[in-house]
Amino acid sequence: MLKEERFRIILEKLSKDQKVTLKTLSKQLKISEYTVRRDLKELTDQGLLKAVRGGAIPHSPTPHNFVDRLEYQTDAKKIIAEKALSLLHNGQVVAFDGGTTAMAIASILPRDLQITVVTNSFPVVNVLESHPSIEVLFAGGRLYKSAFTTIGHNAINFFGNIRADLFFMGICSIHPTIGVTTINYEESEVKKAVVNVSKKVVALSPHERLNTAEAFFICDTANVDVIITDEEGKEVAEESFKDSGITII
Repeated sequence: MLKEERFRIILEKLSKDQKVTLKTLSKQLKISEYTVRRDLKELTDQGLLKAVRGGAIPHSPTPHNFVDRLEYQTDAKKIIAEKALSLLHNGQVVAFDGGTTAMAIASILPRDLQITVVTNSFPVVNVLESHPSIEVLFAGGRLYKSAFTTIGHNAINFFGNIRADLFFMGICSIHPTIGVTTINYEESEVKKAVVNVSKKVVALSPHERLNTAEAFFICDTANVDVIITDEEGKEVAEESFKDSGITII
């Protein structure tokens, strides 16, 4: 069997089952596990999947650029944003990251809600600029241009001085054993800093980002208290994270 044909079969099985194992592929393709491992590494290098111990899982299909993400999965973001409002009450300090789902929450905050928002996201600041009763604290730092957020030492130091009641964390990828991951190292370091100072971490994850993984680690699932997902993702999340103690909304 040609390598290209093996690649097609691997990707089709991954799309169908959301994971593949060395053992299963070895048997199906009638090749050694060593060859399967080599194929998975090559597919990982091409950005088509994420090789993990014993097999592979998908990458998140989410676009990387903020502008592209604005029009992506808008219905799911609206559902997640409306669910997130139930966690908010007056007097909280709430961290918002640079995800478009976090921005969707900011855009529908009630006009009489009195909270303090801390964020490194220019779009979140723009949305809340005219809100009559929300105080906004913005993290300075170096501009991460594709996400319109600040990153780097200054941003990390800023969040180190905050004690947030909630952290609305937009998810690139979340997996029950690999944890929360993202595509950019410096972005992962900022999010990690916010996780460390937040009483409750709320992962905002449309269904397609569940059970996926990227290169840069943010935190274990043990650090996540709540996953808010769309209706298609609720059953998947309840099954995948049933032993984690995470609340699924």
